[in-house]
Amino acid sequence: SVGAMLSGEVARHHGFAGLPQDTILVRAKGTAGQSFGAFLAHGVTFHLCGEANDYVGKGLSGGRIIIQPAPESTLLAEENIIVGNTVLYGAVAGECYFRGVAGERFAVRNSGAVAVVEGVGDHGCEYMTGGTVVVLGEAGRNFAAGMSGGIAFVYDEAGDFDKRCNLAMVALEAVPEEEQTAEVKGVLDTHGRVRVNHIEARDEYLLRTLIENHVRHTGSNRGQQILDQWSSARCKFVKVMPLEYRRALAEMAAKQQSAQVA
Repeated sequence: SVGAMLSGEVARHHGFAGLPQDTILVRAKGTAGQSFGAFLAHGVTFHLCGEANDYVGKGLSGGRIIIQPAPESTLLAEENIIVGNTVLYGAVAGECYFRGVAGERFAVRNSGAVAVVEGVGDHGCEYMTGGTVVVLGEAGRNFAAGMSGGIAFVYDEAGDFDKRCNLAMVALEAVPEEEQTAEVKGVLDTHGRVRVNHIEARDEYLLRTLIENHVRHTGSNRGQQILDQWSSARCKFVKVMPLEYRRALAEMAAKQQSAQVA
């Protein structure tokens, strides 16, 4: 649980709002144990060159976690595991960028964190209620089981993601092309942290922004390849949208519009 006590002190002195972005930056090398970056607070960034075990970012509370392979590694990041199972369990806020593949139950019970990863095992986004997940590679079976909120974007290069996604509570949608000059309100907050507003955010802009962040933080070859071929790569992304979440967002947007008219 490296980071939990540190974040506890940040919260004790500054509350949930925490500190400005990257006020505390911890760089590490090697293999991290269980629950690396657990409950990480706003203003704390952990950057690991190596790999981590299960429960990375458990209860993430506004911090940022970046994990990429060691510089001397000769393995293809997009084909190898870099974090274990049950990553981002119960996360409420923050950002994660993983240059590599995650194990099973990625982002289970995530309620507000943003994550970019290059592949996930079975049961990804299980019971997720909020936040945004971008998967730049293959997703295992039973994806989105019990997913009632948040959204996910999956790069479906083979075109068979629908066979592995649990469609009981979600719909699969395309990512439409948008004007390159389109602005999205609420994607970044005043500290530069990602703050997703699914009512206002346009899918393509949001997706591309998160991939650009991933490349900037991790040097991801996979992410850069997708950006270099964006016009064709965009068409291969599938948006996973919970049905009840879409209904709730539509109601909220209608109320906001009515309030503005009034």
